[in-house]
Amino acid sequence: MTNAARVGVIADSTLQGHLLSSAVKAQGYRVVVNTDPGNLETRWYRDDALDLWVVDLSSEDRWQDFLDTLLEEASAPILFCDGQAPSRTDAGYPRWERRLVTKVVDYIGKPQVQERLDIIPQRTPKARIPEPREFQSIMPANRPQRVWVLGASLGGPAAVKEFLDCLPANLPVAFVLAQHIDASFLETLCSVLSRDNNISCKVGVDGEALRHGEVAIAPVEYAVSFRHDGRIQSTGQDWEGPYAPSIDQVIQQVSDGFGQQAGGAILFSGMGNDGAIAAPRLAATGRPVWAQSSDTCACSSQPDSVRETGCVSFSGSPEQLAQQLVEQVRRELNNAESLTPDA
Repeated sequence: MTNAARVGVIADSTLQGHLLSSAVKAQGYRVVVNTDPGNLETRWYRDDALDLWVVDLSSEDRWQDFLDTLLEEASAPILFCDGQAPSRTDAGYPRWERRLVTKVVDYIGKPQVQERLDIIPQRTPKARIPEPREFQSIMPANRPQRVWVLGASLGGPAAVKEFLDCLPANLPVAFVLAQHIDASFLETLCSVLSRDNNISCKVGVDGEALRHGEVAIAPVEYAVSFRHDGRIQSTGQDWEGPYAPSIDQVIQQVSDGFGQQAGGAILFSGMGNDGAIAAPRLAATGRPVWAQSSDTCACSSQPDSVRETGCVSFSGSPEQLAQQLVEQVRRELNNAESLTPDA
């Protein structure tokens, strides 16, 4: 659920107005008016009409009278945009949207997202994936050999829970979950995610070690990196961007910290476009980027944004994503075994 601020978009280009409106709505805000300056009704100037104006005019000289009126009459703050938006398929679009959203958050704050962790059902998954024989002979490792990033926002806990519930025992993967959520709910989220499955869960505070078969939830209060021994380390700084933890930053830090042991990333249900900057870079290194299918998401704008970059090689339900991961790891183990010389 969101307590969404009301935003008015004014642009003298229909396409620019559409891109601005889409970007604002994807973050969970309400766009209650989207028009060109010549068609704006005076009722929108009222004190209780809007929380923010977002204005983008390609020809300010043409609309000088309108701008004078807006500055004099509007009671809500005004955010003037400073550049034409690239198309949604342009490589620069995610960064343009991130800059816009950061400015909007500075003016009116983040949308208040309330995850109902108490209504995630207790249930046995429809089909827990059988443990492949390749998993049974794996010896414990001090440093995980495969680290996957899970990214989620609104609707993410239920989707990630379903994904984890399907995974078999002895899965040789460590997970780092970047979930947009209030810090006060992290311990509850741990309990929910590890309930009735083969995966244990913990908050990934400074000094914690990553291990196979575990999920470390990235902390909200500070950004983290990963040491050479695989332990989590606080950077002493806040997360970049408008939301914490930053999925983009977690993907990049796992890639930097684990190198060849960085397995891939999976984007689940959520608002916004967090992940759309780092995921293409990860895919360019040959690592898989997957996303939850739109029809199975509570909110699909986040995985859809990553899909639009062209880097997503597989989309599916949480159960299908779990099956895909198990098969991916099974193939990796078989390939490694075939390359090992006979004793």
